[in-house]
Amino acid sequence: MIRRTLQQVQSMVSGSALPASAYDTYIEGVSIDTRSIGPGMLYVPIRGERFDGHSFAGAAVENGAAAMLWQKDAPQPPAGIPVILVDDTLQALQQLAKAYLQELSVKVIGVTGSNGKTTVKDMVTSLLATTYKVQKTEGNFNNHIGLPLTILRLEEDTEVAVLEMGMSAFGEIEFLTKLAQPHAAIITNIGESHMQDLGSRAGIARAKLEIVLGLQENGLFVYSGDEPLLAERVKDLELPGPVITFGEGETNDFYPSQVQFRADGMAFCIPQEPELEFFVPVLGKHNVYNALACMAVARHFGVTWENIQLGLSQLEMTKMRLEIIKLPDGLTIINDAYNASPTSMKAAIALLGELNGYARKIAVLGDMLELGDYEEQFHYEVGASIPEAVDYVYTYGNLARQIADGAAQRLTGSRVKTYMDKEELARDLKELVQPDDVVLVKASRGMRLEDVIQNLQRF
Repeated sequence: MIRRTLQQVQSMVSGSALPASAYDTYIEGVSIDTRSIGPGMLYVPIRGERFDGHSFAGAAVENGAAAMLWQKDAPQPPAGIPVILVDDTLQALQQLAKAYLQELSVKVIGVTGSNGKTTVKDMVTSLLATTYKVQKTEGNFNNHIGLPLTILRLEEDTEVAVLEMGMSAFGEIEFLTKLAQPHAAIITNIGESHMQDLGSRAGIARAKLEIVLGLQENGLFVYSGDEPLLAERVKDLELPGPVITFGEGETNDFYPSQVQFRADGMAFCIPQEPELEFFVPVLGKHNVYNALACMAVARHFGVTWENIQLGLSQLEMTKMRLEIIKLPDGLTIINDAYNASPTSMKAAIALLGELNGYARKIAVLGDMLELGDYEEQFHYEVGASIPEAVDYVYTYGNLARQIADGAAQRLTGSRVKTYMDKEELARDLKELVQPDDVVLVKASRGMRLEDVIQNLQRF
């Protein structure tokens, strides 16, 4: 993490008012949350819609902060701690992160997309970590506050930083990519998330493509060549370096020549190295395509095919992304409850339908949020796409009733049920499931559908 003198920090943020007696004091680490402040850290109070971090400055001092930034228009700062005055603390945090990153000898990989950002972040980190010291975005620190904090946590000797970039409106990815200035950028896909803010999938594609605006000279751009909304726009862009496509179609630079479903993951081959088999311990054909994007980046940075094999096989995924849970009685749960969109929901359901070796297949599906005016239609279409190979569909939430309506066109009788109470859903599910069954659990993050899994585990 960042370790600099306060004099250096003041210069990096274009601040003022630091007493000369504090010039040589070092800070080690930065936090905007007094609950995570430790001795020697720099506290940066941020103003939000419902809070003002300046109000918690006393707690930062009590917890051992070495110094703090202070917005000039805020009330008098606490006594007894060095303070650097700035015009805007959030902008100063961002400026500090950019200045720190420019002082490091680190290659930056930027990752965005409607679905699969976190999966690709985890995968590309695993591949590059076979050859380099790598750090990645932790949790959901992928916005205008989280990304600067991630950068400030980088160690001085980190060789590659993998930074996830999220957004909900135009201009947000542009800001993040120009702050991080990546050496390579990946767009995983274009889905329907944030449709209410961006208007259409075409708008989403335009917003995601902002990531190339910060690419360094000779920077690599990797994107899904199966997505016409990207392919049509990319050919009109003036890009600073090489472009690589990935996907199912053979017109892509990276595509699978064969794919095999296994109980614990996916095996596949590629034309570039037809004698090698690659295995990724996560389910879903779409995750083969995610792996291809990461392989393209890894090869660009000189990772050998053998280390790519190793990195994929050793992959550790962020929780609640197609996470396989085996209960003591033998029941298998696929926890994909971190987030959901029509694209990712359909992919997860298709995966469930393709699985073999289970007595019955049960889908527990919740609302997909932030889909705009067509949200009911999107939910109905997801339900209508559920194959007959899925034995039962249980839904939770107002919008998910439309999933049930769509599913009822193909699955009859008691095979489809809808709920507004998670405890009731969990109880009925517990009565239904048998040891050899598999249960898929998926919804948007706000639905907290993982509660159903926790309730199942308690029974």
